[in-house]
This record gives sequence, structure tokens and C-alpha cells, in this order.
Amino acid sequence: MTIRKLFPLLLLLVSVSFYAQGESMKEKKEQIKVLKVAFFTTELDLTNSEAEKFWPLYNTFDDNQFELRHQKMRAFMRRMSDGSLDKMTEKEASSFLAQIQDTEEELFLLRKKFTQNVRAIIPASKVLKLRKAEEDFNRKLLQQYRNKGSKK
Repeated sequence: MTIRKLFPLLLLLVSVSFYAQGESMKEKKEQIKVLKVAFFTTELDLTNSEAEKFWPLYNTFDDNQFELRHQKMRAFMRRMSDGSLDKMTEKEASSFLAQIQDTEEELFLLRKKFTQNVRAIIPASKVLKLRKAEEDFNRKLLQQYRNKGSKK
């Protein structure tokens, strides 16, 4: 493994100590974004021209995706865990399920549109590398979060 591949990983491992600190959600999100940029830059090996067009598009997509997941889906999860599911009528449950499905479809359509737009900037092989890099990054971040929690 080359130093170019190790650097973002080391940066990720060292920098995620912010979980133990009392920082705001916005600061944590910004730190994760910095780590993600470093990781993706290495994994995708974007040219300067590609990077110049890719990052604004990706950042918009990522912000929209974050908004959908953390606003709507979080509200759904709270509602499902507050004990109200057992008290819902079938009609209320059906309506709630439709809301969840609509949000999931919004996420899918957002991803689909992003993929179409990004294919005009980078080749399909790099789009696939992006999907893999997103999965790898999320897996490593989750693993670090779990490791932090088990040390307490």
C-alpha cells in the first residue's frame, strides 16, 4: 500500500477523536467532510479538471442527502420508537408507511440524478469507484465510532 493510500486512512484514524470532544454537530459534520474529501480524492484519483467540476456537484448532493436522511428519516425513527406504533390505527400506519416510502424514493431519485450528472464529468469507472469509496468510508467511520464506544 502506498503512502498516498495510507495518508487518508491515517488521517481518518487520527482525526476521528472528535467524537470524544464536546463539539457541535455542525463541527463534526465539517470534520467528517474534510476526511471524506481526502479519502475520495485518493480513491478516485481525479484530475484537476474533474475535481473542479466534481466537488461542487458532490457537495450539493451530499448536503441534500444529509438533509433528507437526518431530518425526515430521523423524525420517522423517533416516531417508530416512541411507542406510538402500537397505538396507530391501520389508516395512520398506512399513511406513515407511505411517508417513509416517499422519502426513500426521494433519496433514490436524488442519487439517480446525481449519478446522471456526475457521469458527464467523470467516467463510469470512477463513478463506480465513488460508490465503493462511499461504502468504505462509511464502514471505516462506523467502525471507529464503535471502537470509541467500546473503550468507555
